[in-house]
Amino acid sequence: MSHDRREAGFKRRTRVADALATLLDAAAPHGRTESVALADADGRVVAEPIDAPAPVPSYDRAAMDGYAVRAEDTFGASGRSPAVLRAAGTEADAIAPGEAARVHTGSAVPEGADAVVMIEQVEEVGDEVETFDAVAAGENVGDAGEDVAEGQRLFEAGHVLRPSDLGLLRSVGLDAVPVSEPPTVAVIPTGEELVRADPGPGEVIETNGLTVSRLVERWGGEARYRDIVTDDEDALAAAIERDLDADVVVTTGGSSVGERDLIPEVVDGLGEVLVHGVALKPGHPVCLGAADGTPIVSLPGYPVACIVNAAQFLRPLQKHVGGTAADPFPTRRAVLDRKIASEPGTRTFARVSLSDADGDRAGDTDSNRDGDTPRDDALPSATPTRASGSGILSSVALADGWVVVPEPREGIDAGEVVDVELWEVTA
Repeated sequence: MSHDRREAGFKRRTRVADALATLLDAAAPHGRTESVALADADGRVVAEPIDAPAPVPSYDRAAMDGYAVRAEDTFGASGRSPAVLRAAGTEADAIAPGEAARVHTGSAVPEGADAVVMIEQVEEVGDEVETFDAVAAGENVGDAGEDVAEGQRLFEAGHVLRPSDLGLLRSVGLDAVPVSEPPTVAVIPTGEELVRADPGPGEVIETNGLTVSRLVERWGGEARYRDIVTDDEDALAAAIERDLDADVVVTTGGSSVGERDLIPEVVDGLGEVLVHGVALKPGHPVCLGAADGTPIVSLPGYPVACIVNAAQFLRPLQKHVGGTAADPFPTRRAVLDRKIASEPGTRTFARVSLSDADGDRAGDTDSNRDGDTPRDDALPSATPTRASGSGILSSVALADGWVVVPEPREGIDAGEVVDVELWEVTA
């Protein structure tokens, strides 16, 4: 990065979608896989297609408590004229014509039987069974493979496993599953003013590296949270080179165009700067690059800008490298109670808190996360926690989410219904 470029600032800013596409094009899934026990596979990414090795159920099963019969033996049965069958014993393995066997919900239907008469329609009299209902073949019987057929495709590669998925995999007889290894993400905080604790005059406690490394873990990666590196080109280059064996390298701070913002030129010296300056607020000084095939995300030093850019660029990159795509953040509908200003051509992320009609905090509830849209008068209020100030970390920590103002708009007026992205709710 030349001195002229520093003086020029960010006269041209790349749109968010274009910057992300450029970054993802420069990265590839790492391709490493491992087999893990089902009990440890929640949230992991399926590495290869999984087909059912066995059907579920593996046998024809009774769908009701009652008696297994041959349907033809019950033809004409009614309340006034029951069909009289011989009792074959409790849960017999097979029945002959004219016999009935006691079965329970989920138990195997005996060989020779093709239907089940509900217990309410049967009366035992000695060694005989009076059936007051005529049943059709297949009635009250679950066929083998009714739930899952043998060979049925269960999951494609890239699927993120949920607890219910693990139950399904166990039901077909699997104890382990092939998954992608978690991507490794090196997080390098930079800045000569940063300290771990006990700051003196002109010093600042390092928080960005801690925040980003925990986000990496929440998003399914393994973080290498490195020591602070001072604003020195050689030291910065050595720190980044050390971690080029990681799947992603992230730096925090030093990404703008000031005299101490050395990261872009260091990245350019090691590899290539792909994007520097994005039409996003807060946090336009983000720098995206690559060296030796490893993508590098250089996040701004202001805490709010750092978090916004991590959510917009690091999260989808990390998911991509790990073999899947980032799902959209869950949203909650709310009524904006104060205007949000924004600059046309720039995507703005406005931090907001949510409160219900009584003014109580509403951001931690689960209501309306299933996509339903209640009446406007039942919606919570969204209050901007800060109109500006990308260095005010509390404006994010005390917010419930953010409202995204798209590039074509010049702000959002008070009273409008907006979608609040609950960016910390899920991975």
